[in-house]
Amino acid sequence: MDSWRGARVPELPGRGPETKVADVGGELVVAAAGHTATMYACGITPYDATHIGHAATFLAWDLLVRAWRDAGHEVRYVQNVTDVDDPLLERAARDGEDWRELADREIALFRRDMEALRALAPAHYIGAVEALPVIERLSRRLGDHGDLYELDGDMYLTRSADPSFGAVSGLDAATMTELFAERGGDPGRPGKKDPLDPLVWLAARPDEPSWPSGFGPGRPGWHVECAAIATEYLGVTFDVQAGGTDLVFPHHEMSASHARLALGELAEPGEPVFARHYAHAGMVRLDGEKMSKSQGNLVFISRLLETGTDPMAIRLAILAHHYHEDWDWTDAGLAAARERLDRWRAALAAAGPDVAAGAGSDVLEADSPGDGVLGGVRERLASDLDAPGALAVVDAWADAVLAGGPGGAGQAAGLVRDTVDALLGVRL
Repeated sequence: MDSWRGARVPELPGRGPETKVADVGGELVVAAAGHTATMYACGITPYDATHIGHAATFLAWDLLVRAWRDAGHEVRYVQNVTDVDDPLLERAARDGEDWRELADREIALFRRDMEALRALAPAHYIGAVEALPVIERLSRRLGDHGDLYELDGDMYLTRSADPSFGAVSGLDAATMTELFAERGGDPGRPGKKDPLDPLVWLAARPDEPSWPSGFGPGRPGWHVECAAIATEYLGVTFDVQAGGTDLVFPHHEMSASHARLALGELAEPGEPVFARHYAHAGMVRLDGEKMSKSQGNLVFISRLLETGTDPMAIRLAILAHHYHEDWDWTDAGLAAARERLDRWRAALAAAGPDVAAGAGSDVLEADSPGDGVLGGVRERLASDLDAPGALAVVDAWADAVLAGGPGGAGQAAGLVRDTVDALLGVRL
């Protein structure tokens, strides 16, 4: 599946520090273990794309990719698209639309929105349908290990086969069962060996899409999809599994369990199977209510763009909140982002003609104000992607320039412009 066109990233002088992220337990850990930094981000199920919650999540991982590159890492970033699943089929049936046409339209819309927001494109953008052979290979390994059982033609994973089940979320069985029911699972299905056993292969249903497999015609479960795609493109062990906080359980827990059971013997000694670390973005609310498809209170990027909203203002409105936070999208927040964008652009204009001529990092003078901005933004992003702190660094520079203070030299301002572009993804 094609990704989207990546934004050009200016080169900055020197190297940024290693980025630390808060793992599931809240501990700050270095996000990348080696020269090549690897991340798998759970992507959209293509309907109701792209809403602010999507954008906030993927812009968080965009910051991580930018910080990694600035620190000198090669980056392998993989994102999936769950382009066949119950929610997509239900929406298509509700609207009387072919599910493939719905998915194709929403994926195209998502790509356009990501381009507008200047999110860097993943190296691999993989749909579940195109990944069916990959998913079946991992599923067959589970079967060969004796970790699957059949129920009315469907195939389930025996979660009791994995003694580490629960290590990602740290939840007790009762809480996991409750969340599983709330988030698309089937803990109450009669005949299951354990309420928390996840579905690996769904046998063909009337009037639903299906594909041939060694298990018979059908389609894959959600958790095995991501386990298979992540390990196929990133290896048995990779640096970061990223997604929203609502994916901690069941999705990330169960994806990791699939991988452990299927691929455990292939891991290097001392290395975990699946992700070394997990990064989770908070939920976005509207008027105090969680923004969600079921609530019908989604704010869409495309509709904001259609009304003439500058995509850089949308990006700044999102970056004003730390990615871990749950927060509210408001008109006031968007207005504040517009004002910030105007103030930063006014500061660059006040800096003089050298900026327009392209003076920047290549002519940087030591200890210039721009150098201070670069170092400050790098420092804040290295500390768990502290975007609000990074914005405050640029604010202080812009306020000083507009007040007639130091920092307006063309060379310094050119570096500030490139810093904001390369690390925050905001084109001034």
